[in-house]
Amino acid sequence: MFKLLSILWNSFRLALQELRVNKLRTFLSLFGVTIGIFCIIGVLATIDSLKRYTKTRMQSIGAKVVWIDKWNYSDGADGPNFPWWKYYKRPANKYSELLFLKANSHQAEHISFLLQSFNLSADYESSTLSNISFYAVTNDFEKIQDLKIQVGRYLSEAEFNDGAQVCVIGYKNAETLFGNPVLAVGKRISVNGKKMTIVGLIESQGGGGFGFDFDHGIVISYKFFATMFNTEYAGRNLIIAQAKEGVEIDGLIDELRGNMRQLRRLSPQQVDNFTVNDISKFFGTIIDGFMEKLNLGGWAIAGLSLVVGAFGVANIMFVTVRERTSQIGLKKALGAKSRTILTEFLLESAFLCVIGGLVGLFFVWVLTLILSSGGMNFPITIAPNIIFLAMSICIALGILSGIIPAAIAAKMDPVVAIRTK
Repeated sequence: MFKLLSILWNSFRLALQELRVNKLRTFLSLFGVTIGIFCIIGVLATIDSLKRYTKTRMQSIGAKVVWIDKWNYSDGADGPNFPWWKYYKRPANKYSELLFLKANSHQAEHISFLLQSFNLSADYESSTLSNISFYAVTNDFEKIQDLKIQVGRYLSEAEFNDGAQVCVIGYKNAETLFGNPVLAVGKRISVNGKKMTIVGLIESQGGGGFGFDFDHGIVISYKFFATMFNTEYAGRNLIIAQAKEGVEIDGLIDELRGNMRQLRRLSPQQVDNFTVNDISKFFGTIIDGFMEKLNLGGWAIAGLSLVVGAFGVANIMFVTVRERTSQIGLKKALGAKSRTILTEFLLESAFLCVIGGLVGLFFVWVLTLILSSGGMNFPITIAPNIIFLAMSICIALGILSGIIPAAIAAKMDPVVAIRTK
């Protein structure tokens, strides 16, 4: 045990000595390892953080949720030659259809109507806030969506039913209008000439990502919105449904599809003029595809950098063996075994790669601080298993890079080696 620790310490000391004596040469040789580990950790940390963010965002959208829309979210679901204008000509969802589905669906726990209207404006005193998304919803919406209220309250069932002139406002909108977002509660804003009172502030989402961007939105009751605008043309009409506990999403889709066909009086020969979209599957496909491409690109860059780095480390070790030939001969003459010499050089090579990897890890850590402070919609963190994987790659790369120089050193004849200058 003592001998092993001695070999480890000696190898580490020699690796540091190599760094001090030949700074430029070592830096250039380890630069490939640094870039490779930077790419590996960067890509894996981004993917890991994105997966956690995706899970959180999917929870906010709701588990086992479908959206009934005129558009089909899956590529090629209606055939590769299905023209886009046929989607556009499909009828918009109506509030009366929501009532029919609620009365006839046995597999849906909650069903809500959502009219999302874009690019509207709100006035408060002398200030005007433009490009607001309005979410005109019914009372089941909050039961499906994970809509957290930071200050104040959400709309009551009576306010939904009566179309009361109240709303809850997104964090960024409140910040823009009032400076301090918490001051928004109790204020009255004007939209299209109608006043409404802000009763709640929606907790900041920290970025839109996918789903609904409530940070830049205002949520009001559908009945109140209908008093201000023509709901058939005011925006995007969705019917959102969530399956009951124990009900499979495919069962809910089949039931809603059958009810919608009955409601719209479609014959068996007629195609659907609507689509029941599985939201979890849709967003999951997008995220998986993005992460697969990101992963492939990152590993390709990392692989090339690591190959370059491996040749650089091998070059260092060849030079090191040549510079220490007389020392190797002296060690062997004093009784050092070939496997001890081999182990020392392999460990030194591994330590050099680990040092290059630690520099790459430091660069990734700095980059995560920069991006997480405002450059990305989600925080990036480096998980311990990613660091372990990166260091394992460094050790393996060091051993592979140093195996030939170490073998040459281990096989040296002590008499010949000592005489070498």
